[in-house]
Amino acid sequence: MTEASVTLSDAAAKRIATIVGSDPGKSALRVSVEGGGCSGFSYKFDLTDGIQDDDVIVEKNDAKVLIDSMSLIYMAGSEIDFVDNLLGQSFQIRNPNAVASCGCGTSFSI
Repeated sequence: MTEASVTLSDAAAKRIATIVGSDPGKSALRVSVEGGGCSGFSYKFDLTDGIQDDDVIVEKNDAKVLIDSMSLIYMAGSEIDFVDNLLGQSFQIRNPNAVASCGCGTSFSI
């Protein structure tokens, strides 16, 4: 199943392809939403080698991201980006559903 409601920036797709390509046992980046974190929910990033029954697949160029259906509820309309600046390198999710977020960049509330 493919889901277009979450998108990848060019920078994120390039970085994901590089990371996944450097680990021969993995085929995709899994992004999930968990309870907890500074603002109520937090994003979790893991490399994975398998697709679950309820996963949606977001692809761009050579990058593949898997998001479970429950996490997708909180992430609908989001863009996954990769930022490389003076503060460091990180994936950032621009989530239009989040009403507040934390300075850590991985925590948000709805």
